[in-house]
Amino acid sequence: MSDDNKHNLIYFESKSMKDLFSEMEEWQKTNNKRLLSTNIQKDKRKFCCIALTNPSEVIICSGSGLFHQAVVDQDGSLWVKT
Repeated sequence: MSDDNKHNLIYFESKSMKDLFSEMEEWQKTNNKRLLSTNIQKDKRKFCCIALTNPSEVIICSGSGLFHQAVVDQDGSLWVKT
């Protein structure tokens, strides 16, 4: 998978729910990314999942259109530097 942040849609499929979970978990470990949302359905004899990944970069701008830098501190709090 490329580091292109414009593509955040991923498809998984497996014969069992347990195998689907393992495949998705392995993908997360390999790519070091979180899944923002998932939708799991059964399609014929397979369990299928369409997932959205969290974007790796976020741009925050004010109402005036000025860009600011966002940082996450050690406690996990999000701060915007102005």
